[in-house]
Amino acid sequence: MIAALTLLLVCQLVGEVAARALGLPLPGPVLGMILLAVGLLARGGDPPAELAAVADGLLRNLGLLFVPASVGVVLHLDLLARAAAPIALAVLAGTLAAIGFTGLLTARLLRARGGRDAT
Repeated sequence: MIAALTLLLVCQLVGEVAARALGLPLPGPVLGMILLAVGLLARGGDPPAELAAVADGLLRNLGLLFVPASVGVVLHLDLLARAAAPIALAVLAGTLAAIGFTGLLTARLLRARGGRDAT
């Protein structure tokens, strides 16, 4: 269990160091997660049982990780109220862009696969 948790933290650390050293506009933990995924794919795709158990334990308690973010939101309610319109616009535009991109990607993949009419 300690080895699996250490592996997760080392991947996060390597991702953080790489993101800062290379000046990438990508969060270090995301880069670490990509590194972990590539490592798992190179090993055959299936994670070791110990790593899967640690990941499941973290996912079961994921709600606890939102407590600090929720406290931050409550502490800055006045700032959020002043910026409500731009935040709402950004959320709406981002959602529409994600839906549109997903639709276009799905259509292109279906067309490339030779599936049903994807137009």
